[in-house]
Formats: sequence, C-alpha cells, structure tokens
Amino acid sequence: MPTILRFQGYRFYFYSHEPNEPPHVHVDRSGMSAKFWLEPVAFARNRGFSPRELREIERLVTEHQEHFWEAWYEFFGDSGR
Repeated sequence: MPTILRFQGYRFYFYSHEPNEPPHVHVDRSGMSAKFWLEPVAFARNRGFSPRELREIERLVTEHQEHFWEAWYEFFGDSGR
C-alpha cells in the first residue's frame, strides 16, 4: 500500500493490487476510510467519515490531484490505465 501523502492527519494511498480499476486514492484517518476517483474527482466509498469531512477530503484530493496522478502512473505505469 504505497502512501502518497500524509496531510492534516489523513493518509492518502492506493493498494498495489488494484491496477485494473480507474486511478483513485484511498484516505484513512482514525479508523475511518474513503475512496475517491481521480478523473473526475468523485466520491466512491465511505466508511465512517461525516458528510462535512468527506467534502474536505474531496477538496484535498482535488488540490493534490496532479500529485496523485503522477504517483499512480509512476507505480502502475501504463497497466494502471
């Protein structure tokens, strides 16, 4: 599970065994977890975050979207497309 970013208590990462899904990131904090697609940035799944916090996470994913894309393709290469 490569960690891409740690920010404001959140850990943004992806699983190394998910190259057949569209690019996305998982986000964890305090036992809660969410998943966001990267193009377009969109909520995919939530386990425990409040709606307000999901909006904040979505803002962070949008803000760091380019970095997440670069990390995704650096790790998966063309097989991640």
